[in-house]
Order: sequence, then C-alpha cells, then structure tokens
Amino acid sequence: MSTHIGQRLPKLDAADKASGRATYGHDVRLPGMLHGAILYSAHAHARILRVDTARAERLPGVKAVLTAADNPPTHFGYGKDQTPFKTVARSLRDEIAAVAAVDLDTARHALSLIEVEYAPLPPVFSVAAALAPAAPLIHPAHGSNLFQTYHYEHGDPARGEAESDLILESTYRLPYVNHACMETSVVVAHYQQGGRLTLWSTTQIPFLLQRDLAEALGIPGSHIRVIQTAIGGAFGRGLDIYPFEPIAALLSMRAGKPVRVAFSRREEFLAGPARQPAEVSLRAGARLDGRLTFREVSAALDIGPYVSWGSVTPLVMMETTASLYKVPHVRFRADCIYTNNLVTGAMRGYGNPQSTFFVETMMDQLAEALGLDPVEFRLINANEPNSATPQGLVITSCGMKECLQAVAATADRGADRPGEQTTVEPIHGRLDPAAGAHKRGIGFAATLNVGGGARIYRSDGCGATVKVDDFGHVTLITGSTEIGQGSETVLAQIVAETLGVHPQDVSVINADTDLKPWDVGVHASRTTFIAGNAARLAALEARRQIFETAAEMLGVAPDCLIASEGHIRAADAPDLPPRLSAPTSALPLARVVRQRHFRQGGQIVVGEGWYDPPTQMVDKDTYKGNISAAYGFGAQMAEVEVDTETGQVRVLRLACANDVGRAINPMAVEGQIEGGAQMGLGYALSEELIVANGQALNPDFHHYRLFTAADMPPIETIIVETDDPGGPFGAKGVGEMGGTPTAAAIANAIYDAIGIRLTELPMTPERVLAAILHRDLESA
Repeated sequence: MSTHIGQRLPKLDAADKASGRATYGHDVRLPGMLHGAILYSAHAHARILRVDTARAERLPGVKAVLTAADNPPTHFGYGKDQTPFKTVARSLRDEIAAVAAVDLDTARHALSLIEVEYAPLPPVFSVAAALAPAAPLIHPAHGSNLFQTYHYEHGDPARGEAESDLILESTYRLPYVNHACMETSVVVAHYQQGGRLTLWSTTQIPFLLQRDLAEALGIPGSHIRVIQTAIGGAFGRGLDIYPFEPIAALLSMRAGKPVRVAFSRREEFLAGPARQPAEVSLRAGARLDGRLTFREVSAALDIGPYVSWGSVTPLVMMETTASLYKVPHVRFRADCIYTNNLVTGAMRGYGNPQSTFFVETMMDQLAEALGLDPVEFRLINANEPNSATPQGLVITSCGMKECLQAVAATADRGADRPGEQTTVEPIHGRLDPAAGAHKRGIGFAATLNVGGGARIYRSDGCGATVKVDDFGHVTLITGSTEIGQGSETVLAQIVAETLGVHPQDVSVINADTDLKPWDVGVHASRTTFIAGNAARLAALEARRQIFETAAEMLGVAPDCLIASEGHIRAADAPDLPPRLSAPTSALPLARVVRQRHFRQGGQIVVGEGWYDPPTQMVDKDTYKGNISAAYGFGAQMAEVEVDTETGQVRVLRLACANDVGRAINPMAVEGQIEGGAQMGLGYALSEELIVANGQALNPDFHHYRLFTAADMPPIETIIVETDDPGGPFGAKGVGEMGGTPTAAAIANAIYDAIGIRLTELPMTPERVLAAILHRDLESA
C-alpha cells in the first residue's frame, strides 16, 4: 500500500517562494556586476550601413560596447539563422548594439548616443505577402520565405470523402499570444580568467543551452556552466536560445566582469518570443451513424524572421488532427513562413491549443448536423486503451471516455435542458425569451497530449542519482528542471515511497549543470514520467544496496525486506506506526547506512538511474512514429453567459477532467490543471498581441488583457486515474492539458447560447457583438 503516492503535499519550495527567500534571476547580484542594455532596430527590414559607438564608449561608467563587428563567426538557433548582432535587420527586435555599464541608467543613456545608419528594405507583414511571387526575401540565402512545409497523410482522404454522408468545412484565425510570465527574461553572465563562462539563467533546457551557447560563442561546451535560478514563469519561453543570452556573455568577455541583462516588460513583448499566429482551413466528414470518415487541414503559420523550436509546433497540430479520435483518413499540411513580424517560439501546449480549437469546434458542428449529442458523438469516436493510431501512436492507458463522461455529468442538463437525451437539439439559449439579453449555454471539448515524453531530440532521457548519508537523509540529484510546476515535490515523493522515508527527508538538487546529470529539458509534459522513472530507478538501486547490508544484519534474504517509516524490516514483521519507536526486528535506515560505510571495505549508498523511454523520432518523410511512451487525455465542460447587447462572455463555471495515469500529488495535479485553464481562458476570450507593421501595439499588461484572479470562474477538477504501465507508480504527464481544450469548450458553449459559430480567437466582446449584429442584419 502506498504511503506517499497520492498524498496532497505542499510544494517543497512553497515556503521560500511565499516568504521571499527564493532567489529568482532578477535577484542575482555578483560583486562588480555590470548592467547590460540592447539597442534594437528602428526598422522591421533594413540593411545596417553604419554603427557609430564613439560617443557611447566615451560616456563615464560604460565598460563595453559591442556591435555586429564583434560577432563570433557562427550562426545559432534551430534554423541556424541567428547571430548576436545583425548586419541586416529583419524585425524590430533585431539587436544592433549592446552596452555594459556600471548601472542601468548609464547603459540606457549610452544606447541613445549610438548612431545607426539604415538602408530600409521592403518589409513583408503577412504570410500572403511573404509567399507572393515577387516578395522580398527575409533570408535570401534560403531562396524562399517558405521555411518548411509539413505534409502528413494516412488512409485515403478521397475515399474518406466518398464514404461521408456529411462534409463540413470552416476556416480559423488564431492570434499572437505572449507568455506573460510574471518574471521577465533575465540572464547574468560571468566570463572568468581561464575561459570559464557561468550563466545564471531562467532557461528550461540547461544542457541544451550549454550546447547552443558553445555554438553561438565559439567556445567549448565544457567551459560553460549553467545555473538555473528560481523561475517566475516559463511556459515554453525558455526552450530556445535567444540573442540576449550570448550578448550578455560577449559583454562579460569584453568587460572582464559579470554582466546582467534583464528585460523591461515592454522589452519582453518586443524581444521575447510569442505564440505563432495561424490561418487554418479544415474539412471533415462523418457517416450518419456518427463515425468520422476523414479530416483535411491546411495551415499557414507566421514564424517571424527567425526559426525557433516553435516552428516544430505543426508536429503537435498534426498529432491532434490525425490521432485525436479514430479517424481513418487524414491529410495535414502546414507551411511555416518567414515574415518581418514578431519573433515567435514555443509556448505551453506547443500547437495543441490551436489544433484542439479547430478540431473540437468542428466536432460540435458535425454532431449538430448529424442530430447527435456532442458528448455521445465524441464517445462513438473516442480513443481507447491498448490501441494504436494510424499515425503510429501506441496508446497504453486511456481514460478519454471516462473524462468525457465525467464532465458531461457536471453539465446542467436537467429536465428543462434537452441535453439529457442521447440525441438532442442544441440548447440555444437565444430561443428562451425569459433569458432576456443574457443567454446561457454549455459546451464540451476533449484533448490528447503526450504524457510520457516526446522524442524531438535524439535523446529524451534523464539521469538521476540518489544518495543516502550516514544520518539517513536522502538527496536526489536529478537532471530535471524545476520551473514552478512542482517537479521537485513529486520526485521527492517517488524517492520517499521507494526508500520508505518521508518526502520531507528528501532534498532535491537540480539547478547546476556542473552537479546534476544530463536531461533534455522541461517540455512536453515529460518530467513526472521521464525524470520520475529515472529517480525511481536510482532509488531502487540505492534500496538494493541498503537491503543487501540489512539482510546481513537481520540474517534474512534481501528479497524478504521492506522499507517503511525510515526503517528496514522483514516483510513479516509488524507494521510500524508513523514516527514511533521500532521493534528490534526493524533497523533504522541510518544505522544500516553506517554499518555499510564504517567497516573494512565499506561503501556508501549511492544509486544511479537513467531513463530514456522506448520511443522513436517521427519519420522525417511520413511524420509517423510513436513519439511518446504514454498519452494523456482530457475533457472540459464550459458554461457561459453571453450578454447579447454588449457581446461580453462570462464563463460561469468550468469542469476539467484529466487522465493522469496516477496522481502522485493530487494537489499539484489540480494546480497544473487550474493554471492551464487560466491560460486557456485568456486564449479563448481576451489575450491577443496586436501587431501592425511588425510592431506590437499593446506591449503592456494594461492593454494586453490577461485573465486575472477576479476573472476566474469556479473550476471543478476531476482526476481520472488509469494506472499507466510505463509511468512511475502509474503516473503520466499533465502539465499542458489543462489549457488545450478550453477555447474550444467555450466556443461551443457560446454557440449553444446564441447560435453563432466563432472561429477567430480571442472571442472578445467586440467580435461577439459584431457576429450578433451581422447575424441579425442577415436575418432582418
């Protein structure tokens, strides 16, 4: 019986964060530290003819000034299309020069003294303009503004169309979205004598950042140390290397002192990455019996002037299109297109919120056209355990049907709401005269997400070391990265359960590449599954060593021993009450460790674990393959109220059911789901980074409308446990699913309320009211 698995434990770092003791990136201060500032381009597309830094260099307090003349002779980034400083500006974010000075005011003053002469080039600000025959090329060496096309197909879509009793199609427009982390981007670089570079960073990929910095700076990766600070929000922002990081390092190299570069909030909107906007068309068909026949998707993504890992999001959009529900015939195409707009990157969900929105709103349209209940229609086509999709996803545990049934049970579908029936007409609150201007509706959406890693790198593995000291205290050194998701606590629970100690007796070390083993980074909801398996393997090896010595002490076989409450005892010995003295048949853990240590030929207790899931990278031509060792499923129900006079949409409540395999820490799971739902609510109703001519027009939290605590509806979280065979104690990842179906559920609820399908996000009052007025004008 589990003692610590399934327990609602506070996060190990909660007290430090609540009290202000935690050291965030902005808190790092080193002796002699200088402050860096970056000069960005005044044009979205221009050749840099001259940069005169003489006046800036003469300013008292300035210690270093750098330009493109100081670039190392290498390119970096996913597309190998970036340099620290630019000779051709391709966006308003492009870095022209940088200054390190004794304080930030001096550094910013120095920037104002730098003179730049530009030769403007014709810009392109839309994907249509970028693909026009005579369009100016963002990267002439590439030969086209089309960076990459993803094309996937299974089955025979033409046959699927022919077998369809119903075919529907729709188009969708999806916006730029900012990560809106509470903490803006920050890095402190210290280049020391002997050529050793230390970086204090808020990255999500410490070891990959080592590699990327080595490439960007032209120095060996073995000379680079990355120390991760406490992080005030990441959400995918830290999955790439961005120019401000090598710029800080170059400034430190030039000045011979530590240099800190920290973004202002406005700078975060200008120079930080954003979720790519997309234009999507979708066609789908079904039979009269409710079975899906085909899906066909065509998408165009504006990736901005440079390629990042965000350009891989079509892989996830493709996964939703091809493998969410049983669809026998699928065709998917996505074009990633260079423009002179904002720099884009990875963001929580990694393409899934976008694809779930258009797939799940279309599912509702099909259900209505077929006269089927939207939940029943989904259940007919739902994924099932121990199955494989035509795309090659091997589904082990699967609670999709349970999630749909759970949220359906929360819906207000009483006698006065026809949704109780198996086959129903939509509620359409607009038809109820008693409702007045305020119409209510409910909507559903489901989601699929990787839950056991995602092999987009050659290795998807993680290392772990578990050490037990002479006093019985346990230390886990894990390659995984803590970004606020609570992984430290969950890993401590896994190790504690394995060794029979309390989670409070486990310290977790995970912040320094000089100390911890390798890990690919924190993304794709992978940490609980991948790092959890690695930690359990390391703990099992430590336990084997402990049992080996305890068996000698007790005169029994090692396989007859169990560990609990900090003691080792024979399996047939009496259970130990928590924290009470043990009978003589039980040995304190500390005593066993000392016995192993302090003897002739003694040894310390150290267990190592490495876990790389049995998955494969997708085939580069077909995009088929089992990318994850497990898959998570979820469903949401949204109830909304629409003010038909103002267009205001108010979410009255949200029910979220998620298949998590097994909840190691239910409180942490609920926190992840609720946090994801908050982001999903913003994506649905308010968040949009408005861009015109390459410029963000709302680069602050006054005009970029986040969902705040005051806006949040009541959220009911429902944990569905399916006990995945590959996960640690049956667990799967859950980090991203909380926000992926939210926009679709709300859009479907709005349709249920007022009978209008909204296909552009966010669904702001202006857009809702315009749709109502357009509908009323057409029906007049």
